[in-house]
Amino acid sequence: MSGELLTAGRVTRGEIFQQPDLWPDTLQRVMHMNRRLLPSGERCVITGAGSSAYAATAVAAAWPASQAIPSTDLLSDVEPDGSAGFLISLARSGDSPESIGVVNRIKRLSPHVRHLAITCNAEGRLASLPEVTAIILDPRSNDRSLAMTSSFSNLVLAGLALRHSTRLTEVLPKVCARVKERLSALDSKAQAIAAGGIRRVAVLASAPLMGWANEASLKILEMTAGRIPVIAETHLGLRHGPMSFVHADTAVLSLASSNPLSRRYEQDLLDELQAKKLGGMIRISSDSAPSGETVPAMAPELPDMLRTPFEIVFAQLLAFHLSLHEGLNPDNPSPGGVIHRVVQGVRIYED
Repeated sequence: MSGELLTAGRVTRGEIFQQPDLWPDTLQRVMHMNRRLLPSGERCVITGAGSSAYAATAVAAAWPASQAIPSTDLLSDVEPDGSAGFLISLARSGDSPESIGVVNRIKRLSPHVRHLAITCNAEGRLASLPEVTAIILDPRSNDRSLAMTSSFSNLVLAGLALRHSTRLTEVLPKVCARVKERLSALDSKAQAIAAGGIRRVAVLASAPLMGWANEASLKILEMTAGRIPVIAETHLGLRHGPMSFVHADTAVLSLASSNPLSRRYEQDLLDELQAKKLGGMIRISSDSAPSGETVPAMAPELPDMLRTPFEIVFAQLLAFHLSLHEGLNPDNPSPGGVIHRVVQGVRIYED
């Protein structure tokens, strides 16, 4: 390993690599909760800000009676829905002003709503709010780096386990072993791709994986300090205007669906891009791609709605190496202080 990698980004790299060691503990923490304190058949709103909002999107994709609404929207623009029985707040630190402001606002306007928080920080304000049931994850998931990595995958896994613990229990040992076995190879692949002159990235996924796609985009944007523009789209949606974003120097990061019908539509789109000489393909799939780079999928046996925590690993590694290639420190890729680990500058107003 180069001296540069040892000094820049060592915290972030460790937090990415630790994820398969933390996932079994996250699943157990949810399963050990008193089930009477958790949502059953009620309609739920799942919320968070930034990466936690994308985590909420990933969880809601697997939960028919739920809706993901960013806390940044709930705070100012969206009136609470009186039919919801639960508000589930996802947060790394639990100290962002929006996290606390939304819970307090919902308590004022919809006092019948019950509150559940999933957070990585036992010392955060969210974890100790009155009338909030808190699931506290392993403290190692409370990433020290600016960008969320380990915290994201564990928040998503915890949220999915509220509804799908049986299926996740069946498959998690195999998935964890697979990720551990392939992490070094994924890291080397990401490093090689990052060195290939990428100037923009299009991230493509099926609808149940749009939480993954948005988070992958945000990781690249954050870790490169906005120097590499990124968009997230579905494969079919790319044709309806966003294809104009894809140039010859664009990396097209495509996560293959586990649904055979979806994969046929995805391959048609990738074939079209290749015929138009648009972008370099990076296909995350259990099958070999006919062109471009193939990255092995980490959980292809799962339905798309349950894959986000495991498939995000390669996107995190790609963002990490793009950051290094830009001469930045992935642990703190915003040296000018444009963004912070915990958001600053938010005033909370009451209705």
